[in-house]
Amino acid sequence: MNEVSVRLVELSKRFGDFVAVDRVSLEVRRGEIFGFLGPNGAGKSTTIRILCGLLAPTAGIAEVGGHDVAREPEKVRASIGYMSQKFSLYDDLTVEENLDFFGGIYGVPAERLKERKQYALDMANLSGREHAMTRTLPGGLKQRLALGCAILHEPPIVFLDEPTSGVDPLARRSFWDLIYRLSEAGRTVFVTTHYMEEAEYCHRVALLYRGRIISLGTPAELKQSMGQSSMEGVFVESIEREEGVRR
Repeated sequence: MNEVSVRLVELSKRFGDFVAVDRVSLEVRRGEIFGFLGPNGAGKSTTIRILCGLLAPTAGIAEVGGHDVAREPEKVRASIGYMSQKFSLYDDLTVEENLDFFGGIYGVPAERLKERKQYALDMANLSGREHAMTRTLPGGLKQRLALGCAILHEPPIVFLDEPTSGVDPLARRSFWDLIYRLSEAGRTVFVTTHYMEEAEYCHRVALLYRGRIISLGTPAELKQSMGQSSMEGVFVESIEREEGVRR
């Protein structure tokens, strides 16, 4: 797991006078499950969108799969899978139609698409429901289908932006089983979340606050260094320390 999949050096993003991402530096390695944890407005989604080639950085360096996101956004987008907060599915299409659509978007060859669609259906527990309208699916199944669509083209790096928001705890835990399977297969998974317990599932975690990384390490390292028994305690302690420094 030595190969660097994602590299940020002093990455910043401004919207006018507002600093959304403030000189963020980190490296994420192949096969790693890396978590971005933080409150709403911390800069998690903005950073993800930059890494996916959807937003241009204001300053600094961002590389994904060895490609610079500012200079080679098309190459970046071809090498990643992206699942947004809102489940990027079309409710007025059937399950199979969504898979066909995303297979076309990602350029999956026709001879390969059948096999990849079956993989996605099996992963999402939707075999036999190919003709169901997507809007009729419960949140947990929609979530799994959205992940299946995002990885139809077998990308080495997957970005999941608060993928479990709005689904029940059982569905969340089941979804994390899929994330582990992706990691075990050598894929890098970059996930944002505001659920503290989900941070425990990541190999490493960065805590973001006001666009800056205020803590970085494995969950065990962070809990030990701050004398906390949970990631929620780590998060609160990190923010209190940061606010103390600012004051």
